[in-house]
Amino acid sequence: MSHLRGAQQVDSVRGFRTPESEPSVPYGLLKAARQSGTLNLTNRSLTEVPASVYRLNVDTPAEAHHNVSFGASERWWEQTDLTKLLMASNRLTSLSDDIRLLPALTTLDLHDNQLQMLPAALGELRELQQLRLGLNCLRSLPMEVYALKNLRNLTLQQNLLDALPEELGQLEALTELDLSDNRLTELPSSLGRLCRLQKLHLCRNELGRLPDSLSLLTNVKLLDCSNNLLSDVPTSLSQMAALEQLYLRHNKLCHLPLVHAPVLKELYVGNNQITGMSGEHLAGLGVLSVLELRDNKISALPEQLAALGTLTRLDLTNNNIGMLPAALGLLPELKILLLEGNPLRGIRRDLLTKGTNELLKYLRGRIKEDPKSAGDVPTAMTLPSQADVNVHNIKTLKSLVYSDKKADRIPGELFLAAAEHTVTSADFSKNLLSEVPPRLADTQASLTELNVAFNRLSCCEPLCSLANLLHLDLRNNQLRHLPAALKNLTRLHSLILNFNKFKSFPEVLYDMPSLETILLANNQVASMDPARLLGLLRLSTLDLSNNDLLNVPPQLGLCTTLRSLSLEGNPFRTPRAAIMTKGTDAVLEYLRSRIPA
Repeated sequence: MSHLRGAQQVDSVRGFRTPESEPSVPYGLLKAARQSGTLNLTNRSLTEVPASVYRLNVDTPAEAHHNVSFGASERWWEQTDLTKLLMASNRLTSLSDDIRLLPALTTLDLHDNQLQMLPAALGELRELQQLRLGLNCLRSLPMEVYALKNLRNLTLQQNLLDALPEELGQLEALTELDLSDNRLTELPSSLGRLCRLQKLHLCRNELGRLPDSLSLLTNVKLLDCSNNLLSDVPTSLSQMAALEQLYLRHNKLCHLPLVHAPVLKELYVGNNQITGMSGEHLAGLGVLSVLELRDNKISALPEQLAALGTLTRLDLTNNNIGMLPAALGLLPELKILLLEGNPLRGIRRDLLTKGTNELLKYLRGRIKEDPKSAGDVPTAMTLPSQADVNVHNIKTLKSLVYSDKKADRIPGELFLAAAEHTVTSADFSKNLLSEVPPRLADTQASLTELNVAFNRLSCCEPLCSLANLLHLDLRNNQLRHLPAALKNLTRLHSLILNFNKFKSFPEVLYDMPSLETILLANNQVASMDPARLLGLLRLSTLDLSNNDLLNVPPQLGLCTTLRSLSLEGNPFRTPRAAIMTKGTDAVLEYLRSRIPA
């Protein structure tokens, strides 16, 4: 019987090929794929795709000829069409037209191969939603690919593309497009037709300008144009109403982009040639949280920086700044202010080494000594109402605010006043709370932002019921662990845990794939698992500065979604400071180079 089975596996279609020359795919994998609809052939040293893969749903399975038991698990006639074919990290140089024999494919992963061209038959995969072609040798795509109306995710990073046709605009279902690490010198104007696009990666190309049609991409949340040749950014970018993260590092910009970005939270313009900025440049950045200006030529800062009331991180490393405006001390949310490599005058060196809090305290002290030094601080910087219940905030801003009261409990009157209103945010920071207010559960249907920073919390278990939270600030508490049930917060985008007592990377965070920002600075974290971190596919900002990391695992370099990685202030010896000052991309590249072959 075993001899007969072996004979039945000979490829009858390609009769001129001997069984030994056909690339080997374990029969068990093919059998399982007929049942699950998924075939994973990643990292199997394949130089070509076996015919048995293409014909998986065409040829009659071998068991049909000898299986007479008809058991429930052997119903070969109930096979499922292949919908996911994963062939990454092989040595494929080409793909056959036989790919058309798999018309039900929704995911085709061919990244990290040696493909130089693709067959026109790809255009017949009408159900295809994800096409991953990164890390190959492609110079162009067949025109038929641009007719794939259901394609949502197209990744082409690290190829040899030097131009794209106008037909790119036909892929109107795309939500993510990755063109990074190619040789593109310009983009087709039809790019503006990709109206559903949410993430656009253009970094590490040779772009000298961005097309005006980019402004039509009103759903894009992340735009990465780092490492190009841009000397200017069109003001029409202001029309990108959903833009939250903008990366312009390593270009030739001479001034801050003049854009009105109502929801922009993170702006990265490090390693450019910016010499200064004005209040006009900052006026349209009302909700900015991260502003990176490192490695430029800035000599002075405008007083209007104090208007950025939501700013949490300001990186001014390696500029020409001689004086700091005292109004910086009034930024209520600023937790990280980086100033190394500036010729600062009037501030003692030891004060700079004591960290952001001490520096801001010093700047606020200067305002008290000379109120005029604060400049014309915008009205947005006025202190919150001292009233116990701010009805205006509840009704108009849909916000519960009871901060900076030095209170050990939140008065019930506050929740009573909010009972008839939809509350989306709550700020109970800068109090003496030792437990999460129980009445907070009353807001779980609508609450999306919660700030309980600067309290005495040692447990945050009650927060696990706030399933709609997008942003959670727990900095400056006494937390040592996070509850496993925190993974119930399936919509959480950002989590701030700075200045707590964590000794390792909280386990539950590995199981929260929605996270985009994790700030864990100034704890005692001594270890993390980079392999599990890879599962956080949306993670773009990770701050582990000022912890107890004795080494940085090289595998961390594989976390290529990271756009901002902060590791300064840890006791590790490598990467050295010279690498660290070059920024996140350089650190990740260095770490990847340290992975054993």
